[in-house]
Amino acid sequence: MRYSQYRFKFYLNASHAIYIQGIMGERHPHTWEIQINAIKQQEQFVKFDEVETIIEAFLEKYQNKFLNCYQPFDVINPTLENISEFLMKSLQGIMQPLGWAVYELEVSETPTRSYIISLVENSITTELQRKNLVKDIIDSSFSIPVETPDNNNR
Repeated sequence: MRYSQYRFKFYLNASHAIYIQGIMGERHPHTWEIQINAIKQQEQFVKFDEVETIIEAFLEKYQNKFLNCYQPFDVINPTLENISEFLMKSLQGIMQPLGWAVYELEVSETPTRSYIISLVENSITTELQRKNLVKDIIDSSFSIPVETPDNNNR
């Protein structure tokens, strides 16, 4: 079983302030790098601009904004981890109807600080285990079975 994987990368210019022990820290800006790793449900021509346009429209409401003033960060601390969790859930909801399964998201607030959410085990696994994990991710993301070409018939 073979799956093609895709990577999308977006940039979000936004500022935030973190609460530490109930006290709001200093507001500061970032150019957030958002990297989405996804699998297409069916083998077909990928319209990158369609996916990019939809995701950019979602991110636009946060572009050049103070995140603390926008949902859900008006009620939850806009830490790198909370921002990443929110983006993962939102992007899964956006991409699933388009036939995509998001299996990994990496959000970086600086070139040296990133947070990664992965639906794939972070341990060393055999190729067969990885394939089964990918199949499980796809199966759990879509209600219809995913058919893949049999590589032995090529």
